[in-house]
Amino acid sequence: MQDLEIKDASIIFEIVWSEVVKEYGEEKLLFPSEIFWVNGAPGAGKGTHTSTMMRFRDFTAKPIIISELLQSDEAVKRKSAGVLVGDAEVCSLLLHRLLHPHYARGAVVDGFPRTMVQVEFLKLLFNKLNEISSNSLNIMGLRRIRKPNFHILVLFVDEEESVRRQINRGQQAIAHNKEVEASGIGEKVDVRPTDLDPAKARNRYRVFKEKTYEPLKSLREIFHFHFINTHASIEECRERILREMEYQSTLELSQHTFDRLSHIPIASKIVEHARQKLIERLEEYERDDAILFQRIISIIQTKFMPIIERHAISGRAYINSEDTIFLREKALAMLIDIFSERGYHAAVDVTQIEIPHKIEVATQTIITRIKQVYQVSITFAGSEIRRGR
Repeated sequence: MQDLEIKDASIIFEIVWSEVVKEYGEEKLLFPSEIFWVNGAPGAGKGTHTSTMMRFRDFTAKPIIISELLQSDEAVKRKSAGVLVGDAEVCSLLLHRLLHPHYARGAVVDGFPRTMVQVEFLKLLFNKLNEISSNSLNIMGLRRIRKPNFHILVLFVDEEESVRRQINRGQQAIAHNKEVEASGIGEKVDVRPTDLDPAKARNRYRVFKEKTYEPLKSLREIFHFHFINTHASIEECRERILREMEYQSTLELSQHTFDRLSHIPIASKIVEHARQKLIERLEEYERDDAILFQRIISIIQTKFMPIIERHAISGRAYINSEDTIFLREKALAMLIDIFSERGYHAAVDVTQIEIPHKIEVATQTIITRIKQVYQVSITFAGSEIRRGR
């Protein structure tokens, strides 16, 4: 399922990115240099504490609130039921809003990402902006576009507190609207259906736990962030958030350090087209050196696979070969590529061993020769053993 979501995110990103490039031109894309991605349980205080984050960095542009971006009829219908809207719509609206000039210095985004697809989209966006920054040196050797700084903040309260706060918010909104009607002063506020019905409020919390909480945790692999307990007073929560933001800021690379490292490609860019290049190499072997190619395949089938099958549970096999066919450098390349195409990870280490060869009769001297041994390590997904009780 996760592989499918990653694929969906990649497709959505390519479509949305193409849209903004076509609309603005890649040279004119100017995203915020710093973005605070704020998420959390319903009623955890995202709306209350976005002002804290803005003051921390002196941002003047108002927060980008995902729920306010989604004004289509279908989006409104889904929001009223406490259900998430489509990922493609969310990602497209967000990217276009981030490109607004008044977010150039930085932005606070409330409510993104909320699904695994959106999480993967965020990773792709971060990688793309890093790539653009790395390639944006001007003739003076200065960056036209600064590297992006992403801060992840997740506010959290338990289910009972979340439901209590949602219902309390609904009651306050109703009271406010009645006062506006009676006095004619002020503006009415929207009242969410989920803030009026405890069952809907509870469902909204569970949607967060099931659809948002787990995907958000995967961001720890890339970004520095912490879940912040906001089951406290507003002032206490503000202090916790400020401490976390200050801590995250100490973990970001400076622009100068980033520039020094940017010449080394990130891993995701190296592997991005690895499959296509692998296919091209295999087709080239078949086309240009079919006899050698078939011989390597035969060696794998007859000599390697029986050993690998005996290690199916562990998922790791070590095989030594002295076959002189591997003196040909292309033969080793074929071996590794064939295993890679079939889902194995292969690595080869070449060792030279000095062994007795013959005895020089006249001097009784032992003549040695060098034997070349190819130590092949094969790893793959092993089998789990189910143990009874």
